[in-house]
Amino acid sequence: MMYEYWLAKVRPLSARKKRKLKDAYGSARAVYYIEEKDLHRLGILTKQEIRLLYRKTESEKQLEEEWKKLEMAGIQMIPYGAPEYPQRLTQIQDPPFALFVKGDLPPENQPAVAIVGARKCTPYGEQMALEYGEAMAGAGIAVISGMARGIDGAGQRGALNGGGRTYGVLGCGVDICYPREHIGLYTDIMKNGGILSERIPGEPPLPAYFPERNRIISGLADVVLVMEAKRKSGSLITADQALEQGRDVYALPGPADSPLSEGCHQLIRQGAGILLSPQDLLEELGMERICIMKKSDKNKKMLESPENMVYSCLGLFPKDVSYIIEETGLEPGRVMEALITLVLEGYAREISKNHYVRAEKGPGRKI
Repeated sequence: MMYEYWLAKVRPLSARKKRKLKDAYGSARAVYYIEEKDLHRLGILTKQEIRLLYRKTESEKQLEEEWKKLEMAGIQMIPYGAPEYPQRLTQIQDPPFALFVKGDLPPENQPAVAIVGARKCTPYGEQMALEYGEAMAGAGIAVISGMARGIDGAGQRGALNGGGRTYGVLGCGVDICYPREHIGLYTDIMKNGGILSERIPGEPPLPAYFPERNRIISGLADVVLVMEAKRKSGSLITADQALEQGRDVYALPGPADSPLSEGCHQLIRQGAGILLSPQDLLEELGMERICIMKKSDKNKKMLESPENMVYSCLGLFPKDVSYIIEETGLEPGRVMEALITLVLEGYAREISKNHYVRAEKGPGRKI
C-alpha cells in the first residue's frame, strides 16, 4: 500500500495514467522500481511525465514514515482495484486512483443522494436543503455532498438531524477541515459517515481541485439534487457530470427573479426532475413504502404475498438480496422465488448480480 501512496502523490500525472501504469506492471511497487528506459518503451507517458515519475523525491524510508503517520492519524487509503473501493466509482469515466478516508465509506447496499447547491444560498434554499437532507436520511438514504458553505453543509446537517449517515467529499486533504467554520460538522460527519478525498493528506484546497472532486460527489450518488444554483456554477458542473455518469438529476424551483434559481430552472427546462417536496421525491424513488414499513409493523401484515412484500421493498435504487431479506423478514428461498416471479412478469429487473430495481409496467398497475 505504501507504493500506491507514492504513486498517488506523483503530480501532475492523471488518475487514468496512474491506473494504466499499475496495470501494465502489475503493482505500484513495480512502477516504483521501473527503469527509465522501460517507461519510454511503454509509451503511456510524455517525456516530462517520465522525468517527474523517475525523479523520486523520497526514499522508501521516508515513504514508510509518512505512511505510518497516516495510519496514526486514522486515515485510510483505498486504491482503485481494492475490494473496499466504491463500486459506484468504478462505473464513472475517470475514477480516482485512490481515495483517502477518515471515518467510513458509503455502504454498497445503501442508496445515496447527493445534495449540492450555492455557497451563498438564500434562507429558502438553506431550509429546503435541511428538510431534504433530514427526509432522505430518515428514509435510510445516505447523503453525499462537499461540506461547503451554504447548501452542501445544510443538506449534510439535515442528514445528521435525521439520524442518518452522510459523507463529505473534499477538494483538499481529508485532514484539513475546509471551510474552517465547519469544524463541528466535519467532526460529526466522521462519527456518522466519513470524510473522503482523492487529494493527498496535507494538500490545501486549491480552486482546480473542486471541479474534479464534483465527479466523485455525483459518482457516489444514485441521484443528484440541485437546491440552488446560478446560471454558471459548480453545482451545474456536478449536474452535468451526474448525467454523463447515468445518474438522475432533480432541481428545486424557486422565484422567477432569483439569480440563485436560474441554474435550477435551466436544469428543469433541460428535463431534470422537479423537487416539489421530500415526500414526493421519496415516493417517486420508490422509498416511501419502505419508510412506512419501518414505522409500522401493521403495514407489513397488510401485504398479501411475498411478491408484494418484495416489490414494495424495491425502488429506483439497486437493492441487493441481503438487504431485501432483512427488510421483508422473509426466508432467503422465498425472497429469491418472489424476485424470479417479479422479473419474469416484468415488475423487476436484475441490473447486476443479486441487485434488483423496480420496473413497473405502467402507471397504476398492481401486482
